[in-house]
Amino acid sequence: MRRAISAAAAAAALALAVSACGGGTPEQPAATATGAAEPSGQVTWWDTSDATHEGPVFQELIKEFQAKYPKITVNYVNVPFAEAQNKFKTAAQSGSGAPDVLRTEVGWVAEFASLGYLAPLDGTPAVDKPEDFLASPASSGKYDGKTYAVPQVTDTLGLLYNKKLLEKAGHDAPPKTFAELKQTALDVKSKTGAEGLALNVDAYFLLPFIYGEGGDLLDVTTKKITVASPQSVAGVKVVEDLITSGAAAKPAIQDSYNNAQAAFKEGKVAMIFNGPWSNTDNLGGKVFKNDPDNFGIAPVPAGTAKAGAPTGGHDYAVYAGSQNLDASYLFVQFMDSAESQAKIAGKLGLLPTRQSAYTMPEAAANDMIGKWKEPMAAAVQRPWIPEGGQLFQPLVEGYQKLAAGQQGAEPMMQGVAKAYQGLLKGWSL
Repeated sequence: MRRAISAAAAAAALALAVSACGGGTPEQPAATATGAAEPSGQVTWWDTSDATHEGPVFQELIKEFQAKYPKITVNYVNVPFAEAQNKFKTAAQSGSGAPDVLRTEVGWVAEFASLGYLAPLDGTPAVDKPEDFLASPASSGKYDGKTYAVPQVTDTLGLLYNKKLLEKAGHDAPPKTFAELKQTALDVKSKTGAEGLALNVDAYFLLPFIYGEGGDLLDVTTKKITVASPQSVAGVKVVEDLITSGAAAKPAIQDSYNNAQAAFKEGKVAMIFNGPWSNTDNLGGKVFKNDPDNFGIAPVPAGTAKAGAPTGGHDYAVYAGSQNLDASYLFVQFMDSAESQAKIAGKLGLLPTRQSAYTMPEAAANDMIGKWKEPMAAAVQRPWIPEGGQLFQPLVEGYQKLAAGQQGAEPMMQGVAKAYQGLLKGWSL
């Protein structure tokens, strides 16, 4: 059973623990020639980005930060994304071992804030030029009227495709509807020998199909669980049909993300759903490395209701129990500046959350940024509620059963709805 603690309690507990966050107590600020205290301390940052493709760029920014603030030491720790949510909660609950700053998935912020694990950032340097933030990414850091995180990058899912394979199959444009997706995939399979579509058996990647048929997981306004509604079930039936018809390759139940990525980069599959975080990885693949124009990006196809993919991304948050709050606020301010965001966009193709970053030369030089504009226009905002980060596990467990042929769409979604009832007290079906 989870135990909630207040921000004040967390801070008090950590003040008594010499081994708490950041590895020790901050050093005393040194007086400068002007008499002002020079910022100092130690900041431990848990970076949950891809350690191979993204981590090195963030470490370059850390070097720039430490050059600007030589008395602040940053302890960089790359934590695998799949482990980070529970690892942070465990450390924060115990009052020992949590980082000063966390790169948090947007769906985790409300839960962490509700448990008292995050420091409110309003009025601190961490919330710098808030009017420059795009509205949707910025909303993910709000909880109960306060700001607990600021947006680092934003994203959604798009349809990524191998242009040459589609052309060989007789298609000079990517599919715009689910029906076209199925036919295009079947044509690729019959005419090229490659698979048409590879699915990632993950809850986040199931959402475009649910949204496309007019469904959703929840109706937050009425506090109703809608994951088993006819519209949501219809979206899952689209996926079921893609698998049983052979339009989608038989999906791997475990490690499906890496399997789909590898097949796409090798030219063994023509289409996948993925986000801008995969740009660098894809362009390093066999069929795109020397032919980047072969790499296509389009909005996810539409169902009978619309085309829609989830709003994703990551935020910077500061641990409420940090002994290095002032240094942490400055670190977040630097890492989330328009200049830092533009550098990240230019080198990695990740989408900034600051409007001004898009016009900076480094970001503008990466043509991937412009190619994601249309897919982002179809992004659907997820529910920023404390339970939001827990909604995916029941859905992915159901999806795995569907992909393995163990369960059909309707019983799968009814099972997910039942699990949601256990998570969402007071919500109706």
